[in-house]
Amino acid sequence: MSIYASPLLGAPHRFFTRNGGVSTGAYASLNCSFTSDGPANVRENRARVAAALGVERHMLLGCKQVHGREVVTVTQPWAEGDGPAADALVSNVPGFGLSVITADCAPVLFYGNGVSGAAHAGWRGAVGGVLEATIEAMRALGATQICAVIGPCIQPESYEIGPDLRDAVLAGRRGAARFFTAGRPGHWWFDLPGYCLARLEEAGVKAESLGADTCRLEQVFFSHRRRTLRGEAALGHQISVICT
Repeated sequence: MSIYASPLLGAPHRFFTRNGGVSTGAYASLNCSFTSDGPANVRENRARVAAALGVERHMLLGCKQVHGREVVTVTQPWAEGDGPAADALVSNVPGFGLSVITADCAPVLFYGNGVSGAAHAGWRGAVGGVLEATIEAMRALGATQICAVIGPCIQPESYEIGPDLRDAVLAGRRGAARFFTAGRPGHWWFDLPGYCLARLEEAGVKAESLGADTCRLEQVFFSHRRRTLRGEAALGHQISVICT
């Protein structure tokens, strides 16, 4: 089972890849999203993830991600696949595995003074403030000296965007133009991890980005952009988890 991790975080965590599960075809093999694939496959894949981190299976929690800024403060588990609509989780209660699923968006894991957090940051969520909202929720639980790691996500050399997305990002943050590089006429390359990293650092968080490109590394990661460029229908998602 392939994984990515960082010594910056003071709690057990993993940015899992697409490998090490039981799913087949377009979902091969560690697909962890209940929105696609057979439910039995997803449950087995998530059980493997929980076991890899030493978390009880019912304590591995995720939300119904909606590309927003809502954060859930976790105090007790919910039924598998039945989480609230939100894009981040925080907790200081021991025993949880806080997770997000991604397929090009940035998975961001946080830790500070016994408080853990996990956020799903696509461009909409990042512009909307999901990272800052996660930090605020952690601080409300007593976290200080928070660290954050941006896991594998689409990198700027793979993320060509048009004027609508660029205008939305520029409207949401002063100085955001530095995260765009001009491409073919009317298009730009967007540095999503760089944008997230800057917002984390501006919020007073020590942060780093792991730099792995989900779009280019086909044998390692699922990718929404790669699927779209090929006109494929099915899409799996990898999972990122931090323990409490």
